[in-house]
Amino acid sequence: MSKKMKISSQETKMLKKMFANSWLLFSSFSMAKFQGYGYAQAMMPAINEFYTDEEEKKNALVRASNFFNCTYETAPFIMGLNASLEKTRSENPDFDVETINAIKTSLMGPLSGIGDSIFWGAIRLIAASIGIPLAMSGSILGPILFLIVYHIPSIFTRYKLLQVGYMAGEQFITKAHSSGSFEKITYYASMVGMIMIGALTAQFVGITTALQVTMASGESLILQDILNNIMPGLLPLGVMFTIFALIRRKVKITNLLLGVIAVGIAGAFIGFF
Repeated sequence: MSKKMKISSQETKMLKKMFANSWLLFSSFSMAKFQGYGYAQAMMPAINEFYTDEEEKKNALVRASNFFNCTYETAPFIMGLNASLEKTRSENPDFDVETINAIKTSLMGPLSGIGDSIFWGAIRLIAASIGIPLAMSGSILGPILFLIVYHIPSIFTRYKLLQVGYMAGEQFITKAHSSGSFEKITYYASMVGMIMIGALTAQFVGITTALQVTMASGESLILQDILNNIMPGLLPLGVMFTIFALIRRKVKITNLLLGVIAVGIAGAFIGFF
């Protein structure tokens, strides 16, 4: 952290409260928002600190509770940066709030990749290699050492990244305002967010059709092959855009889930899936 950047004692208290609330990141996980509600809980100290108007608080809470999914250890960096942006918004009503969600969305993927590699791919394995042999021998030290080896770097990283994110946000905002680059940042961050959505769709939405049409010559025309020739993943992409359009029309998530189940059953019954 830069020595020139200082935060007040009140801001330090706020960050400590945010850190305490960050333990609740997975407290209200849902398939619609993932960690969104836990993230909003972590952001509440900042929202209460920077906003006095109840309507502004509500708007900030809605922004914070949008879809969020990031590794537990690296998520606090985004929280700290988010808090800095909310501070700027509270001081400047003309600040574009789209920047907040755009930057938040664009950082989830890269920071998850880093966090998963370090904590899930390395530190967790090291902790397990220490704890499992002891546990297999019947020693209570097995699970205790596993928790200690994993959680000491985890807790330290989360608290420090929260501070670094907040401090980096101060510098970032100052430079962005002086250079007039906020519009470009929002634009490119939104592009990264859309790329992430496309990648997630390709990775997690797997839909194919089993529909075949027998031609007069006796040959079978396979619909899935035709769709793949047009564009691989065309069917999952179409389903994603359809559901996205329904969400934009305020259709309830429960109704969407029931609708997907019903379409799946009906499609399987007629031989489409």
